[in-house]
Amino acid sequence: MADVNTTQMRDALAWATNDREKAKEPSTNPIVWFWEAIEGDFNEDRSTAQLLTDAAISMIPLVDQICDLRDLIANCKKLSHDSKDKAAWLALVLTLIGLFPTLGSLLKGVLKIIFAHVRRVGIDQTAKAVERGMSWVIVYLRREEVQKYIKAHKVDRVFAWLATGVKELRARVNTRALLAAFDTAISALEGMVNKVRLVPTIYRKAKAALEQAKAIRLAANQRLEETLKPVHDILTTIILNLERRALEREHAILNASNIHFCGALPEADAIALMRQHQPPWLSKTGDTFFAPANAARHQPKVDMLSAKVDAAGNARSQEDVFPHLTEQNIESFHTLQAHTIKGPARLYRILAPNSRGMSDCWVSEEIFNKLQNSPNPKEAWRRYLAVWPDWNVNGQFVIYDVKAGESLNVWRGPASSQKKDGLPGNFLEGGWEQIVFKIERTDPRNDTLTYYELLKSSKGTTLGPPLTQAQVNHITASMDQSQKADFLARHIGLRQQINHPNISGPFDTGWGYTEFDGVWTSDKIGLPALPGQTTAISKGAI
Repeated sequence: MADVNTTQMRDALAWATNDREKAKEPSTNPIVWFWEAIEGDFNEDRSTAQLLTDAAISMIPLVDQICDLRDLIANCKKLSHDSKDKAAWLALVLTLIGLFPTLGSLLKGVLKIIFAHVRRVGIDQTAKAVERGMSWVIVYLRREEVQKYIKAHKVDRVFAWLATGVKELRARVNTRALLAAFDTAISALEGMVNKVRLVPTIYRKAKAALEQAKAIRLAANQRLEETLKPVHDILTTIILNLERRALEREHAILNASNIHFCGALPEADAIALMRQHQPPWLSKTGDTFFAPANAARHQPKVDMLSAKVDAAGNARSQEDVFPHLTEQNIESFHTLQAHTIKGPARLYRILAPNSRGMSDCWVSEEIFNKLQNSPNPKEAWRRYLAVWPDWNVNGQFVIYDVKAGESLNVWRGPASSQKKDGLPGNFLEGGWEQIVFKIERTDPRNDTLTYYELLKSSKGTTLGPPLTQAQVNHITASMDQSQKADFLARHIGLRQQINHPNISGPFDTGWGYTEFDGVWTSDKIGLPALPGQTTAISKGAI
């Protein structure tokens, strides 16, 4: 703190105390003023304008430390009256995070605003607090000095950039780092105390504040450890909110217009093309093989956990019920376990225009990012999640948000390897984690599909008049399996509407809508403007 410019320090104190006239007085000693202000001039319940100014101070080298010390002293003062106050310990941790030496000024400013709203609203309403705070973050990002910073640092995707910064920060937030920040702050306070030794009335006040901070530091080890989980949850909620806003603003992957879809790839054609092209995602005998889970062995446990009533016929709590798995679901895993995902959390599903948004197979945010960071994401998806091209031709993805305070029962585990009779000696490797959860097909939260007959002519393939699911069910009701299969081969079901309140999308993967460069057909189907093919951000999103 010895290097702080006194003029800058006066400015910071003027902003913090709302006393601009005092800053203009040449005789004003900023160190003395700091300790005078600690007594009560610093307003703990900052107005929105003051929050934005506090955040802007982060752009001025060193000056933001004044406000950090102010907050630290206020936190310690509160804890000295009640050392068991969990909200006060949380506030202290949020202050200490602001003292991390590698925290950039833009990210620090954003966190100042959001943390202030979390303190106001409370930890039990984190998602609400973050959403409110983000509205003011946007105002902050539009400020001239912030725009200059963004331009100077060549940040072109600011929300994605901030989300990455918060992820890196979350990985560093632990008891050791927080205590190191606390020790650095106490050292700075000691320096500030020594500067007013010759001013007796101020010195007594300053020394008392320092002793208070040291006393809280001694009790901090255990208390900080207890506060880590809620702090990580806050940071996770901020990350998810930032990433959602990044998706909203990256119009290149939203509302992809003029989609030309080649349709589903029949299995026989897929096998012929794989034999001919030998794609790099196709494994060969001798490569790692993840054997499918034994359905007969796992089915009793699955049936028990997915049962809606217990052995006595009593209804089980929905919180205890896991999704029912078919034999095929079970065998899609190498190993599997029942797991409850606690929100906030985010799941991803890769799909094609003719796939349901709400369906069985999902991946975690970690696996989705691992896919996107692969040299060829589509190849990694096919190989390590074992997805045949006739199952899913991809092109899009949707996001399922498990909101803060919610939980979702799922089955998770490494995907099993997949074989086809027509491809002896070849298989899809699998091995990356997949997540399966589902709802009943009759559930109104399922997607609405519309079916179209594929009309082929010399000009290519076009779509016939639309048929609803009810109409298709009526038409196929009297057909045998062969006739029904033929009917469905001549019709394509497109996603008319995504209805689940927790699902956002579809977003464009950027991987393309064809396999084998579309060589299986020269036709491209121009899709109608269906709501289910147009990006929507769910109200259930975090």
